[in-house]
Amino acid sequence: MRKRDNIMNNKKIREFAELTSEQVLTAVEGKTLIWPIGGIEQHGPHLPLNVDSVIPEAFARVLAEDINGFTLPVQPVSARSLPQSGGGLEFPGTVYLDGSTFTAYISRTIKSLCSLPFKQLVIINGHFENEGFIFEAVDALRAEGHFNDRSVIVFSWWSLVSDDWTREHLVDFPGWHAEHAGLTETSLMLHLRPDLVRAERPDHDKPPRAGIYQVPIKKEFSTRGVLSKTSGSSAEIGELIFEHVRQQILELVTAD
Repeated sequence: MRKRDNIMNNKKIREFAELTSEQVLTAVEGKTLIWPIGGIEQHGPHLPLNVDSVIPEAFARVLAEDINGFTLPVQPVSARSLPQSGGGLEFPGTVYLDGSTFTAYISRTIKSLCSLPFKQLVIINGHFENEGFIFEAVDALRAEGHFNDRSVIVFSWWSLVSDDWTREHLVDFPGWHAEHAGLTETSLMLHLRPDLVRAERPDHDKPPRAGIYQVPIKKEFSTRGVLSKTSGSSAEIGELIFEHVRQQILELVTAD
């Protein structure tokens, strides 16, 4: 296993934004561009606001290393946080765009990238509420014919955690919608950026059910912005999750 410091600081990883204008056309021709999309959102009293950006950026960096691709800068501003999947806007620090603006931003960014001769675009999402808007933007661009000579793969990192792995490693798993600031995100941050993780480990004993939105908003959706349990989290679990998902991503991206 590689040391966690190398993931975020590996200077051998090629970054799109560090190319010059005179280099970029030749450099990316026939290559894969990897765009991590995250968020700035509350993650309880123990995790920083940039969790949803740190994690997909880390996956993007190791994928770039694995396939000799280029990473794009992480997109830090996300779709609106919702109470049953992100704690909502009752907690300070969340920065967001409304859904139509976020979709248009994603669409416009991808359109501009399509002026370059890359062969594949991989979008790695790290914020639960982003997913549908990214899918919508990409599908509309597909229908308009922007991807006729290239491929696009979009996924949220947790979608590649297999059911078998979850059953083996995650006891009493509440569902990914309720893992906000919970055991998996806490463990991944302990693996990737332990310097940003505070000592407190709040637990929420009644995770919200998936696919239900209620007004007025129920206070019992979270405990201090945490939607499930953080107790039992560790850097070791974080490394297991990270390496499992890394392999799943590699298989997905390189499949014929």
